[in-house]
Amino acid sequence: MNDTIVLTVTILVLVAVTVYLFATMIRSIQDEKRTSRLRKTWKHFGLSIALAILFLVSWAGQAVAEWGTYRHEQQDHGEPLRFSEYLVGFGQSTLENWQSEFLQLFSFVVLAAILIHRGSAESKDTDDRMEAKIDEIAKRLDDAGIGEKAPTSS
Repeated sequence: MNDTIVLTVTILVLVAVTVYLFATMIRSIQDEKRTSRLRKTWKHFGLSIALAILFLVSWAGQAVAEWGTYRHEQQDHGEPLRFSEYLVGFGQSTLENWQSEFLQLFSFVVLAAILIHRGSAESKDTDDRMEAKIDEIAKRLDDAGIGEKAPTSS
């Protein structure tokens, strides 16, 4: 495949995914602020904003570290530095990382929806346990004479 095509696709994917995720977060914050009439952005959405900033900082750190590695490898082999080669390598490592993270998250979501881990908020047993507790409370109220089945005085 042509180097220009590889570089273009790599940059497009990296930019598109990043823009989509940040735009989605910003739209979500704006919608929630509007519907809930919230004024203080940092107070109510600080976690999302902090994680987004940490993502950008760590991604920048990865870029700097990979540039150093690329530069040393090129110098060791007597090759010239080509920023386009670096971008493809950086894009490859970033996309591999994202792919593994998305796979991990996707696996967690799917498995949590299917399998049970008793007591976990993500597990499907929570609703069954809640219904059982409600039924138990209703039975105790009935036994105490104050539930729905309690005798009525006429």
